[in-house]
Parts: sequence; structure tokens; C-alpha cells
Amino acid sequence: MQTCRTDRSPLLPPVHDPIGDLSDLPHQLERWAITAEHSGSAAPESAAHLRACLARAQAHGGWRWPTRPVVFLSDTHADAEGFLRSLAAAGLIRRDRREAGGFGLTEFGQSATILIGGDCLDKGPSDLDMLDALGRLMAKGPDLRILAGNHDLRLRLAVGALRTPPTALTEHLLVRMGRKIIPLLREIHDRYVTDADLAALPDEAACRTRLHPRPDWAERFSIEAVAHLNSAAVAREVVKLEKKAAQFDREVAQAGMTARMVLAAALKCHDVFFAPDGDYAWFYESMDVVCQLGSLLFVHAGLDDSMCALLAEGGAGAVNARYRAEQGAHPFAFYFGPLANLVRTKYRSSDAALTDRGVAMLHELGIHMVVQGHVNNQSGQRLLTKQGLLHLEGDVTLDRASRRSEGLPGIGAGATLIFPSGDVIGLSRDYPRAKHFAPERQFLSR
Repeated sequence: MQTCRTDRSPLLPPVHDPIGDLSDLPHQLERWAITAEHSGSAAPESAAHLRACLARAQAHGGWRWPTRPVVFLSDTHADAEGFLRSLAAAGLIRRDRREAGGFGLTEFGQSATILIGGDCLDKGPSDLDMLDALGRLMAKGPDLRILAGNHDLRLRLAVGALRTPPTALTEHLLVRMGRKIIPLLREIHDRYVTDADLAALPDEAACRTRLHPRPDWAERFSIEAVAHLNSAAVAREVVKLEKKAAQFDREVAQAGMTARMVLAAALKCHDVFFAPDGDYAWFYESMDVVCQLGSLLFVHAGLDDSMCALLAEGGAGAVNARYRAEQGAHPFAFYFGPLANLVRTKYRSSDAALTDRGVAMLHELGIHMVVQGHVNNQSGQRLLTKQGLLHLEGDVTLDRASRRSEGLPGIGAGATLIFPSGDVIGLSRDYPRAKHFAPERQFLSR
């Protein structure tokens, strides 16, 4: 029998939770406490920075809100159950075995825009189960948008590089993914690799040689990579590769795979994900890198000045078109360039810079807040200023692998809800109340 809490805040859609999976989900609101460490920054100047952002938004025409409710879910990381619980927590689905796919859309789910903020792959229990759940949701016909994440992009670049002659800038890209790619390759091997695929490969030693960069890779890479990275970043990449290669080999052994099995699965990923008739080709074909709705820009990680300029020139459509067109030509240069910076930046000194010039361009476009994933949090969403621009971090650590490593119990559930009324809600099972931000009506307490 389905149940729905009657004491839930009227601003939150009803949640249908027939077996109590979401019994600890918050059902009342609190004002978003920007000056709390769990939700912004404990620094005294954080409130002043927020007020400056709000004043700047007001000076550039104020806020424009999406015309329909938006639900943002990010960083599901191969955890289908965390994904489905989050959809239910946001009031989007009603789980019912009698429904096709095990769930149906609620009235709210039919009316909302559902935005998947990137990083569907890696870490969790099953990549293919996660994509199957996403595909079942897509088949229900909601307004669904999928954004690229850095983990999603890495798979595309690594698989593409494996199918071309090796160079110092590409021969390490598969191993650079480290241990996190091995569970996916095990799944691909078990579901798709045939005896004929294995028979077409050389012996074990030759396959291992093809998977790993050649012995003189570090020297050659250090010479060629300086065209794309500063010397400190090049040195970090070399050290990182050594660590990632060791992780890769350990995980291969733990997964009970040989180098031939790994290579066969990695090559098969092209047919599964990137060939036009591949079972999961829809996932990458549906993928954008940015989405603008009203005054909000949705992206996996963040921005730099060049992407702000491209937005000003041609809007989100121009950024998405460039991202699709350029991601296959030069994998390493692309990954460390401004387009992939959208899915990997953390505003480090080594990342492409977002300066006040770029922020000013965004405000001129009416963009006053970035909604992102990529930075996972243990107590629900965070709302803070970065580079003088308001950012909402929506990665609430849904997947079980991350939760175990960070000491969080059980399966994650949460979502960010944004309403045409200008109400922004951060919902997570890891924080006792839903965080409420209404920038046009709400003032921070001192």
C-alpha cells in the first residue's frame, strides 16, 4: 500500500514511499543557512559575498525563473537504487511493480523538467543498471535533459584513444581512469564480449602492452604535454599516472580479469556506447554540456571566461554544439581545454580561469547562478559564492561506494528542486530539513 506523508511542507511535492525506503527524508523546510559550514562557508564574509551577488543580480534585471519546476539530480555514479530513490524523494515517480519498468511518473513528474547533472558512470554497484534505470525514465516521456560529467567524458576519450595509434598524449588515457573503470569493463565483458572477440586478440602480454603506456611514456609525455599544461601540472600528471596504473592493475586482478578480457571489453565499449546502433548510444547522443533555464545555468562543474564569451555570442546551443564537435579530434587537448573545463573545473590555479570579466558577461546575459554537481557533500547541498558568482552544489553523495568511503550510511537520496515561484529547495536524506532559498524574498540572518 502506498503512503504519502501529510505533514510534508506544501512547497514539497508528495512522496510516495510504499515500503519506507525514504522514512528519514526531511519533510519540513529551513532557511538556507549560507554561513553554516555544511551549507556554504563559516567565514564571516560569506554573507557579505552572497549579498553582493544578489545585489548584482538585481542590478542586471533581477531573476527570471524557469516556467516549469526543475529537478536537478547529479553524480548518481552507477547506483540505480540511489537514483530511483532520489526520483521518488523529489516526488517525480511512484514506484510500483505493476508499472512498466517498476515505476510510473507522478503528476509532478509529468510537469517538471528533470536535469541529470553528469557523472552517471563509475564507482557504484552497476553502471549498466544505472543506465537501464535512466533509459526507463526516458521512455516514460518526461522533459528530461542529460548533462556530461567528467567521468562520462573520460570513458568516451579513453575508448576513442584505444582505437587510434598510440601517442604520448593518448596511450595512457584508459589506465588513467584507474580502478573506477574496471567494474564497468567487467559488466561489458560479461554481457557483450564473445569468444570470437577474445580469439581476435593477441596473447596476454601483447594485450597488457596495449593497455598500458610504453616504458618511455613519462619522458615523451613531459615533452609534448607542455603545449597544453604548465610544468607543474605535467609533473602531477606523471605522478598521478603511476598511482592510477597501480590501482588499475590491482582492480583488474580483484575483478578476476585478464588483460585480454579487459582489452576486449574496452574495445567493445565502442560498439555499446558510441556506435549508432549501440544499446547505450542514446546516453551519449542525448548529452549536452550546459543548459540555461531562466537565470540559472546548469553545468557539471563550472565555467571559465572563454565559455562565458561563447555563451554571450551564441547561447547554450553554441556551447553544446562546440562540445559535441570537438571532443573526438584531440582527446588530451580537449580534456584539458576550456570545453572540458566545464565538466572538471574546481576553480584551481591549474584550471581555466573565471574572472570578474566572465562573471560580468554572465550577469549581462541574465545568468545569476550556476547549478552544478562534481563536488560531493555529506550534509546536503551547498550554496556559496565562487569567483564572485553564486553556485549551488547539488551532488549529495548518492552512490553507495562514495558513501562507504565517507562514512555515510545506506543508500543516498536527494535532489534540488527549483520552482517558477523563485523557491529553491535542497533535499537530502543526510540533512534533517530541506534547505530553502528564495533570493528575491529572503534575507540572511546576521
